[in-house]
Amino acid sequence: MRVMVRTVSELCITVGALIVLFVVYVLFWTGVRADAVMSDQIDQLHQQWSKGSVRPPTGSSGAPASEAKPAVYHYGRPFAIMYIPRLGFTWNKPVLEGTGTDVLKKGLAHYAGTARLGRKGNFAVAGHRRTYGDPFKDFPRLRAGDTVVLTDGTTWFTYRIDKGPYKTVPADVEVIDPVPRKSGYTRPGRYLTLTTCDPEWGHSHRLIVWAHLDSTQPVEAGQPKALRR
Repeated sequence: MRVMVRTVSELCITVGALIVLFVVYVLFWTGVRADAVMSDQIDQLHQQWSKGSVRPPTGSSGAPASEAKPAVYHYGRPFAIMYIPRLGFTWNKPVLEGTGTDVLKKGLAHYAGTARLGRKGNFAVAGHRRTYGDPFKDFPRLRAGDTVVLTDGTTWFTYRIDKGPYKTVPADVEVIDPVPRKSGYTRPGRYLTLTTCDPEWGHSHRLIVWAHLDSTQPVEAGQPKALRR
């Protein structure tokens, strides 16, 4: 009897230890690895941009210099960096093409088929709320009037949030339409949609934020006002 009790106790301790290790892996180690991967993606972009291998700059109106030559985004590869001052002046994440699980582990993910950065339509981006660096952990803090800034190496794009966080279900794919019906927009424009999971450790719902392109400026002009402390 004592042997059985001791065996069961040891088994429970072992199972408990494995559970603790798994929780540490999910909460800590995936975040450490994801932060390193995202930093590497950003480094890749800076190296690429330093060689001048980016698309042509945009005009002062926000329209690309050549609508006939759209940016080419390659699946799983970074093409922009996003900054959200509301989430901290040190908050910056790479944006990659595609929304596969392998891509979301590396940073924020652009919905393939939605607009290119700064162009007419809806530039839609997804990010993890928790795990893999917790990029959108503080998503609920976003408010109308907040800025979201992106750069593709030639141009700064400043978007201003108009609505959100709006809660919906995963099947509500209309949130990334060119003119999202529930966003309040009534005509085509240059929009940005951010999406993440809700609740923090679940995925039964989605949180959505919509923004419009407020201004652009060439990188040579320095950082936009929204990023200056």
